[in-house]
Amino acid sequence: MPRPRKRLAGSAGSDNKGPAGKRTKTKNPVGASAQVVNSSPQKTSASKTCGKYLSSYWLMKSEAESRLEKGVDVKFSIEDLKAQPKQTACWDGVRNYQARNFLRAMKLEQEAFFYHSNCKEPGIAGLVKIVKEAYPDHTQFEKNNPHYDPSSKEDNPKWSMRSSILF
Repeated sequence: MPRPRKRLAGSAGSDNKGPAGKRTKTKNPVGASAQVVNSSPQKTSASKTCGKYLSSYWLMKSEAESRLEKGVDVKFSIEDLKAQPKQTACWDGVRNYQARNFLRAMKLEQEAFFYHSNCKEPGIAGLVKIVKEAYPDHTQFEKNNPHYDPSSKEDNPKWSMRSSILF
């Protein structure tokens, strides 16, 4: 049985009625395919009284178990990150516009939760730090790469990537 969809922030009270007064379907802009989720600073009732913001973290989604995409395994778990030189890796292959925009918004030294998805026990597996701000994702130009995008141009790339380190 499908789970009921939650309303997006800011949509409370909106009835999504079209021109004829009929309800229209709306798409979830984050969707299940989003790989990056923004965690903006938010105030709680307790923090309002003391005037402090809570800590802010990004959420970086990664597939911890094997999944083939155009014949290539796109698995990348926290164990794979630990095995990288200096426990640092780039976050490439993001092909969701909202997730790409979040990648571009990340700043040096910000922290993110490393989230395992598409596995038996999804959840936060560790904490990473942003060590390089967004730059063009080279995989969008590689024809043999599963993340190749023929509509992206080298003089105006559509997709970005960034690097993080485990800590």
